[in-house]
Amino acid sequence: CSEFIGEDGNDKFWQFTDTVKELTVYKQGESVRSYYNLVLKKAGQFLTDLQVNLLRFALSLRSYSPAVHASQQIASDEPPPEGCSAFVSIHGQHSCSTKDIKKLLKAAAGRPKPYLYKNDHTYPGSNKTDVPVVILYAEIGTKKFSSFHKVLSEKAEEGTLLYVLRHYVADPKPQKMLLSGYGVELAIKSTEYKAVDDTKVKDSNTTLNAEDDDGDEVQGFIFGTLKKSHPEFQEELAELRKHLLESTNDMAPLKVWELQDLSFQAAARITSAPKFDALKLMQDLSQNFPSKARSLTRVAVKQEMRKEIEENQKHLSETIGVHPGDGELFINGLHIDLDVHNPFSILDILRGEARVLEGLHNLGIKGEHQGKLLKLPVNPADDSYALDIRHPAIMWINDIESDPMYRSWPTGVQELLRATFPGVIRQIRRNFYNLVLFLDPVQEESVELVKLAELFYKHKIPLRIGFVFVVNTKDEMDGFSDAGVGFYRLLNYIADEYDLSQALLSMLYNKVDVGETLTVDTITDYLKRKFPKADAERILGVESEYDDKRKDGALFYKKSGLGALPLALFNGIPLNPEEMDPEELETVILQRIMDTTNAFQRAVFMGQLTEGMDVVDHLMEQPNVVPRMNSLILSTDRKYLDFTATPGNMDTTMFSYLDSRDKTAATVLTLICYSVCMQSSVSDADGVSAVTMWIAGDFDKVSGRKLLLNALKHQKASPGVRVGVIDNPTGKPAEDNTMLYRAIWASLLTQKSKVAAEFVLKLVKEESSQLLQQGTKMKELRVNDGMDEDAFEKKFNTLEVDFIRSQQLFCRNVLKLSPGQRAVISNGRILGLFDEQEEFTVEDFHLLEKITLSSSAEKVRAKVQQMGIKPKQYVCIFLHCVLHLSPRENEVFYDVVAIVDPLTRQAQKMSPLLIVLSQVVNVRLQMFMNCRAKLSEMPLKSFYRFVLEPDVKFLANDTVSPGPVARFMELPESPLLTLNMITPESWMVQAVRSPYDLDNIHLQEVSGLVAAEYELEHLLLEGHCFDLSTGQPPRGLQFTLGMSQNPLMYDTIVMANLGYFQLKANPGAWILRLRKGRSEDIYQILMHDGTDSPADAGDVIIVLNSFHSKIIKVRVSSKHNLLVCYGLLYSITGGGSKKDDAEKKKEDVLNIFSVASGHLYERFLRIMMLSVLRHTKTPVKFWFLKNYLSPSFKETIPHMAAEFGFQYELVQYKWPRWLHQQTEKQRIIWGYKILFLDVLFPLAVDKIIFVDADQIVRADLKELRDLDLEGAPYGYTPFCDSRREMEGYRFWKTGYWASHLGHRKYHISALFVVDLKKFRKIAAGDRLRGQYQALSQDPNSLSNLDQDLPNNMIHQVAIKSLPQEWLWCETWCDDNSKVTAKTIDLCNNPKTKEPKLTAAARIVPEWVEYDNEIKQLLRRVQEQQGTAPQRPTSSSSQHKKGSERKTPLCPDLYQGSHRVLKSLVQICI
Repeated sequence: CSEFIGEDGNDKFWQFTDTVKELTVYKQGESVRSYYNLVLKKAGQFLTDLQVNLLRFALSLRSYSPAVHASQQIASDEPPPEGCSAFVSIHGQHSCSTKDIKKLLKAAAGRPKPYLYKNDHTYPGSNKTDVPVVILYAEIGTKKFSSFHKVLSEKAEEGTLLYVLRHYVADPKPQKMLLSGYGVELAIKSTEYKAVDDTKVKDSNTTLNAEDDDGDEVQGFIFGTLKKSHPEFQEELAELRKHLLESTNDMAPLKVWELQDLSFQAAARITSAPKFDALKLMQDLSQNFPSKARSLTRVAVKQEMRKEIEENQKHLSETIGVHPGDGELFINGLHIDLDVHNPFSILDILRGEARVLEGLHNLGIKGEHQGKLLKLPVNPADDSYALDIRHPAIMWINDIESDPMYRSWPTGVQELLRATFPGVIRQIRRNFYNLVLFLDPVQEESVELVKLAELFYKHKIPLRIGFVFVVNTKDEMDGFSDAGVGFYRLLNYIADEYDLSQALLSMLYNKVDVGETLTVDTITDYLKRKFPKADAERILGVESEYDDKRKDGALFYKKSGLGALPLALFNGIPLNPEEMDPEELETVILQRIMDTTNAFQRAVFMGQLTEGMDVVDHLMEQPNVVPRMNSLILSTDRKYLDFTATPGNMDTTMFSYLDSRDKTAATVLTLICYSVCMQSSVSDADGVSAVTMWIAGDFDKVSGRKLLLNALKHQKASPGVRVGVIDNPTGKPAEDNTMLYRAIWASLLTQKSKVAAEFVLKLVKEESSQLLQQGTKMKELRVNDGMDEDAFEKKFNTLEVDFIRSQQLFCRNVLKLSPGQRAVISNGRILGLFDEQEEFTVEDFHLLEKITLSSSAEKVRAKVQQMGIKPKQYVCIFLHCVLHLSPRENEVFYDVVAIVDPLTRQAQKMSPLLIVLSQVVNVRLQMFMNCRAKLSEMPLKSFYRFVLEPDVKFLANDTVSPGPVARFMELPESPLLTLNMITPESWMVQAVRSPYDLDNIHLQEVSGLVAAEYELEHLLLEGHCFDLSTGQPPRGLQFTLGMSQNPLMYDTIVMANLGYFQLKANPGAWILRLRKGRSEDIYQILMHDGTDSPADAGDVIIVLNSFHSKIIKVRVSSKHNLLVCYGLLYSITGGGSKKDDAEKKKEDVLNIFSVASGHLYERFLRIMMLSVLRHTKTPVKFWFLKNYLSPSFKETIPHMAAEFGFQYELVQYKWPRWLHQQTEKQRIIWGYKILFLDVLFPLAVDKIIFVDADQIVRADLKELRDLDLEGAPYGYTPFCDSRREMEGYRFWKTGYWASHLGHRKYHISALFVVDLKKFRKIAAGDRLRGQYQALSQDPNSLSNLDQDLPNNMIHQVAIKSLPQEWLWCETWCDDNSKVTAKTIDLCNNPKTKEPKLTAAARIVPEWVEYDNEIKQLLRRVQEQQGTAPQRPTSSSSQHKKGSERKTPLCPDLYQGSHRVLKSLVQICI
């Protein structure tokens, strides 16, 4: 709760903490449900009803558990003192008692301060930075916390320390939590080749409560209700239920003609149901489609509905590019991509939208009007504003479009789309790239910058170059007394005699060395030498003929608002000071050219930039182009007033007791009620102003009057802008120091708007102020045109100053202004706080209006005008709503639009999400069916569940429910199913308990419940790394991840693909470092983004405190300006030293890699391992892909290792999100075989041999490891040609493969050896992934992914063909060659389709012996263990140092016995 509330502000976090500081005392006497409700009630003091509902949802998701766990981990790193339920850490010293705090504080100054993280909770006391930092580790709500909190908060308020709170539970409960927010799929497997193990497994002890399935409806019968009403018929009802289930689950294949209309039939079924049942029906149809398909074929589709859907689809395609079958979800107009978003990120979106919705609701904007405003396309703040470069003061030295030197270049903008080599700058005769240099000619930096411009020009870089020379503007200055003026006049002279480019490029700068400055002597000497006949006086003197437009550059520079000289604009965008370093500028400009090219290509492709358009005009008409630069106005860090409170009593005596929102509301109401806003005489007909500016300041001071005067001058020139005034007097408000403001107020209260504006404009001019100081009466300053003098004078003389005190309080408490300080507020955005000498000019007000209008104001005004003038019924943007659920009236509601084909994976995900969403918040739902016509195959081949609940659930005894699980009920018995987990991108889960083969679930062979338990083992930390000096990923660079007590827990390698790397972690604070050795010797970390440490810190600290994906960016640089080439990279990725080589020879380990999924292939895998061990004397280490191994295999592998004497390691890698995802489990496993070989294994492993699980080895694999690969990174065995009767099945001999391979052979992927040093050196992994990314977009390519990909890449990544005897397969090889076979592979036979178990026993005699030997071992293990499950004890890769942390299993949640055909999955952390 505290973390949820804390996201709304640090103050609220501490207010809530104070409220619940001893709440845990109620835990003892209350039930869990009562205590939960009590906490929610306390939270409700700081939250709205909508936010409380979102809090319930967050608690159900366990969304903030990682944040609490992260604090717990940070505490364990301290480490905590023994026996303490709470403790303080003061600069590294710990104590469990409040009595020790004073003593520890005295000694703290001599020790370094602790590191504070971005999400730490710091008590809002003093802002001093020179005080000790005290970190309290405690559980909020306990007595121990309360006693510490009382002492520390008091001292923090006094300013004697900085108080930080971190969550800490001294004795956390060992049981794990069940999580939600993930999907589970039971996909129907092909049974073309039988791949099911015949070994019987002991039934699971896990069963399901009868009430769990009886509560569900089966064909209209609710069996839970029936059993309660008729307990005497329990057995008969159970039989009836079983009969109905079996009759419902008709899995007979459908005819092709029955498939065609299934999507429309599902839509018809859904839309014909009562609207509140429609979502549940869509969920049922999509998630259980294989067993519902036949019933859908009998549904009639009305022609009207079909026509309506088709009309919708036409409109969708034309407007937002959605095609039939696509699924899209929008919440308040925000696109929610369900492939990217998960419930945790959707919760964040709901929270963010809640603030907007409640704000609009409080402002009185409700119902349909709310939806209209939310749908406005508001432009976000831009961080790359550009200055308009179409200014006559810029002296262009070249023009790409007209200069003869570029005449050979093509002119068409379509040339941008022509393919080129990466890094090549296209030479097109258009002014795509424009560089403007603002220079003071006499600054020494100008010398290098002009020479760099000359370099660009001479090398014909397609860059238009312009100069703005800022020189002395005084009329009396001449070229003999000021070098800048002399330079400018000489430049004009040479330009007249020759041309401008010649003037600059033959300039006297060539005579000035770097580090020197231009002098008058240099100019006169140059003039005499180059132009001996020229009259120096006529050129440089006071009466010079070449002084034209000298002031223009300085005037343009001043009006532009740019910073210190020198500076540069690239296409109008200013470069920052670091980029202006002449040594860096060349690289910066070339990089900007490459980056800008992408934007131009997009504009050409989208038709936004065409042949007839002027490129510079196109650039300067973009929304980010402004007339002036002002960092205060253009900053993306913007602070706004909160206008959403409802103003109450405006009594000035109560003003100081209001909070900031209410003070704002009261001030706004005062300004509106008394019309203290001046408006131009030219206004919108309906009086709607898009921009309202408030000027805060002391108007009895010069600075305050000048600010208001500039605002009024701007208002006069800009129709529709309102200007309001808020007084912030320097001293205590009194009649003598508020005279001018009271006069302003009185005029606004008594005069017409136009008259009041003219009077105030006159009043704030300095001459008026001087007259008043000289004794002139206020009424004598009147304006003659229509002013009511008597009314003004009466109001002015009777006006009290109480209201000014309220405004002063508003300035101090809300605007955070000091007395007399100035600020500008534009549509609620606070700009300031201005220093006394700081100027905000009329041009700045022009810019502020432009930015305010472009970001949102113009669109809001247009919509408000529309709503006020022509109120009309809101209609959705589509033609017809197929399903419409109305929200509850007079409440804040979310506008949800769903576009979905009911028979797609999107529907499987979207339907449960929408159901939960409608339970959590008030929604207006519009759902449009987006059906596909003429289906030719089953649209869904899986059963699916999405685990999500709207609130924490409790049992009948008021204890917490064990947690959410995925339940599959009413499953048919006949199909063979495989279980897949679909989890958020950052989750790494593994199965930890299930005796069943989760890859081959056949319910006909199961009595009871198939239960599986998965564990969230790690959260993924992902990143991208680039070398700043080259701009390329530092391929092969190694990172390590650890904690302060254990700095090396995991390591990884940077890919060349996008510089990607990934590391496994858990909630907590982690330190990312370069690995000691070559990586640290060659590179250094320079910058990083998305981390919790400063961007330039060497140690990169990353805090994982949520279930969200964590993606960081790291920029490194080679030390000593080393050029990192392939040879150097080779030294990083595998060269090693002679000592390392000697150690490796001494170890001499045979590394074998294999993958398996399902009990049958794990059985084969064990036999393969035994056959390897029986034929070698070399020590063997097996490497297994952990992702898909069953719990039973992981439990038994340690016993096999002990029995047969081998090492093993489980490696694990998460499929990167940017790499095209496979959806079928078998293809995912194939991908893991080939795509990640360079990153799966530690760098110490030089060679690895992949052996398929269904292989039997008959030779020493050391011979294969030591085989010379002749420079190739890997070696494969070609397919056999000797079995002639299979010739028709050899697909590689015809078509694409025959032409692609040429004389080369097609190789089989069942056995291959990889030289990892060579593989990494030539970036083979990166090449394979790149080719996979290109080919895998086509679903018809790479049908045998692990085999087709290396064969497809044979020309780029060479394959060494291994001798044929290394792999014998009966399908392709004749019987004669079997005698010499070194390995035998149990390939599938497309002709006979013989089951693998049968083939194994027939083809390989020793297979049965191996199988029996392993069975005996497993039997002994089972007898020793009894029924107690054992967790795996292997080390688990990527690449973890030390043993795996053992954690207790989730508790067994289910009791009782009830035979039911269903499957159940749970996931815990």
